[in-house]
Amino acid sequence: MYEIKQKITPNLWFDTEAEEAAEYYAGIFDDSRVLEVQRYGEAGPGEPGTVMLVVFELAGQQFVGINGGPQFKFTEAISLEVTCGSQEEVDRLWQRLGEGGEHGPCGWLKDKYGLSWQVTPRRLLELVTDPDEAKAARVMKAMLAMSKIDIAALEEAAKG
Repeated sequence: MYEIKQKITPNLWFDTEAEEAAEYYAGIFDDSRVLEVQRYGEAGPGEPGTVMLVVFELAGQQFVGINGGPQFKFTEAISLEVTCGSQEEVDRLWQRLGEGGEHGPCGWLKDKYGLSWQVTPRRLLELVTDPDEAKAARVMKAMLAMSKIDIAALEEAAKG
């Protein structure tokens, strides 16, 4: 059994796709991998031999994916935020994470498993916290009109 090394570990509830999702996510982010797959035994509650849970790492952060059945679905009440250093990274993650899912406003999207993500450029965070309140407000207004975040457009809004 793989040892979880962090104190708090997000657990993500899937119907039956935990292993598929873990492999998909690990293929998107650097420093990511599936660490362990555990299967249901005779005691259940799942069918013996099917995947019960998957321990995986995304960019060094550990997660557990649980195949718990169709009772629970992801909602936007919980999202995973990815802080990006460049427009190229924003574009790549926006495209990859959004494949088969749906793009939303303000850098949010749902992936094909229904999990919500925020693809956030670090520059957005810097601009909306600028001590110049008028500048920060212009950037916020521009961001609120976007789907995928466009750093150049944010910079233009910051200039006035």
